[in-house]
Amino acid sequence: QVQLVESGGGLVQPGGSLRLSCAASGFPFSDYAMNWFRQAPGKERELVASITTFGNALMYYDSVKGRFTASRDNAKKMVFLEMTNLTPEDTAVYYCRAVGVNTWGQGTQVTVSS
Repeated sequence: QVQLVESGGGLVQPGGSLRLSCAASGFPFSDYAMNWFRQAPGKERELVASITTFGNALMYYDSVKGRFTASRDNAKKMVFLEMTNLTPEDTAVYYCRAVGVNTWGQGTQVTVSS
């Protein structure tokens, strides 16, 4: 079965950085584009970033452009999200998902606070 396990979240001060990881299994990882989503309390889940199968094409939500960078390691079946210059508005649970596969992991909590 498809499994997605996010990790790397935590508490960080405004302006700080975090690196999120997502370990995937149960599907041909290298054949799928991957998305990062986030959901803040009381808000809808939103798409943050997308990365194609070989990582050559990237798309980012407007508010994170220039601050977040997605990458992937197909050999390890992992996708990453490097986050810099974090703000309190980035506080959310972050999820990874394979495009076209409706399976979600538990997410990883990112809290940006002084």
